[in-house]
Amino acid sequence: MPSFFRTNKRQQQEQPKPNMHMKQGLYTSLNENLDTIKQKTGNSPDITIRTLNIDVERKTKIAIIYVEGIVDENNINEFIVEPIMENQDRYDGTPQQLFDLLAGHGVSLGGIKIASNWEDFFQSLMDGDTLLVIDGDNKALIASTRGGEQRSIEEPESQVSVRGPRDGFTESILTNLALVRRRIKNPDLWVESMKIGKKTKTDVSIMYLNGVVNPRIVEEVRSRLTKINIDSILESGYIEQLIEDQTLTTFPTLYHTERPDVIAGNVLEGRVAIFIDGTPFVLLAPAVFIQFFQSVEDYYARFDIASALRFLRSLNFLISIIAPAVYIGATTFHQEMIPTELLIIIAAQRESVPFPAFVEAVMMEITFEILREAGIRMPRAVGSAISIVGALVIGQAAVQAGIVSPAMVIIVSITAIANFATPSFAMAISARLIRFLFMGVAAIFGFYGVILGIIFLAVHLCSLRSFGVPYMTPFAPLSPGNLGDTLIRTPLWATREKANLIMNDEENLHGEHMPSPKPPINRGMVTRRNKKGEKDEK
Repeated sequence: MPSFFRTNKRQQQEQPKPNMHMKQGLYTSLNENLDTIKQKTGNSPDITIRTLNIDVERKTKIAIIYVEGIVDENNINEFIVEPIMENQDRYDGTPQQLFDLLAGHGVSLGGIKIASNWEDFFQSLMDGDTLLVIDGDNKALIASTRGGEQRSIEEPESQVSVRGPRDGFTESILTNLALVRRRIKNPDLWVESMKIGKKTKTDVSIMYLNGVVNPRIVEEVRSRLTKINIDSILESGYIEQLIEDQTLTTFPTLYHTERPDVIAGNVLEGRVAIFIDGTPFVLLAPAVFIQFFQSVEDYYARFDIASALRFLRSLNFLISIIAPAVYIGATTFHQEMIPTELLIIIAAQRESVPFPAFVEAVMMEITFEILREAGIRMPRAVGSAISIVGALVIGQAAVQAGIVSPAMVIIVSITAIANFATPSFAMAISARLIRFLFMGVAAIFGFYGVILGIIFLAVHLCSLRSFGVPYMTPFAPLSPGNLGDTLIRTPLWATREKANLIMNDEENLHGEHMPSPKPPINRGMVTRRNKKGEKDEK
């Protein structure tokens, strides 16, 4: 290890650390409190400490403490500093009396709380609140001043809709909750909040419609969230991986979206929304397979148009999985299934290709995946140009060089376009991975391998659950009353209660207990209790 790394580490270890426990109460002396704050925060320059003199006779001091950038400084000046300075004559008496006056009249902001220990103090400080500490009193006054620079509400880029609202979630959890409440003006829309992450203390909230949602699903979501034992939560993907039912599958068992109208519609159907601070993507639980092929625009269009589009999306998903495998099986084992004229053309094209159809398909698919990834990671101004030009140039050059056949370029192109038509990006990625498995079995067994692959895929999908709800609902188990909002969408006037399996109906949840998630929670991401009742971290 280089010497400068060792020096920095040694210097870091020699920095003074506060000798205190987080559950310990604040000191009576203001100077001791300020010294503790500076030591705990490393004397960071963004921690602002402003000292004011009140009660001139006793020369009592009050400190206003906040973190720049995550507070609304206008509110601090207008509703905290100015009222205190204008009413100095009223502040007389002991520090405890001054504290009561400030809490009752001195701070004209809502959400006034009291911090009596250092854990509550620093948690409120890092949340964006402003804290007031009076010399001679061992408590701090918490004023809600959260704010700072935030991204404005914009149209979501990952789920574009021709017809419908244009607002999308932001990185602020409070803004996201308000966007849903604006659509569901019902007091039964309940929100529960918690903090997850030993280091990050990330705000996480669950939202559900009381009386509609199944209480067992709410309890299971709450239980899985509270059992998470991890240092940091930086995005909703962390939560998704820690609470999903099955890890060893490519299919998503939780739905994520950045559209408030999608969240509102699913909450009304009885699902639970999971909001995470710092990300515009909100999770929905439980999720079923057919849900990933539905678009919010389906409910804003006529039922016949929406039904045709849903059927087309499902067909595109099937094409994106088996199209290359069918081509490999037909050209390698089952030439008799291809019309004679077309077979002669394909044979003439493949005459100069030195690779079998499987190798040819794998080369083209991997090349296209590289181009797709490059187009995403490159700057937006040149990303699309690289994807289009790269595909055209490489495809044409590969055909002229005799590496691949023109028919294979067409198959790979159709497969890629069909994959792009899947509304859910998570489901589209699953199809991209499963496609290679189907290509492998088609190269070994032909159409028999493709058929066996479809059977195994169907069995795997039927074995999945999402918070106790079968993944293939309402097809397996069959629920005729819920088929009106699946591959087809019946008219709104003919639609009865939707998604009964996830609503408040105990008989529809199979089994007495919710299945616990398989890895990663069972692998030791949670705090368990041993036989003696003591906490045991694995």
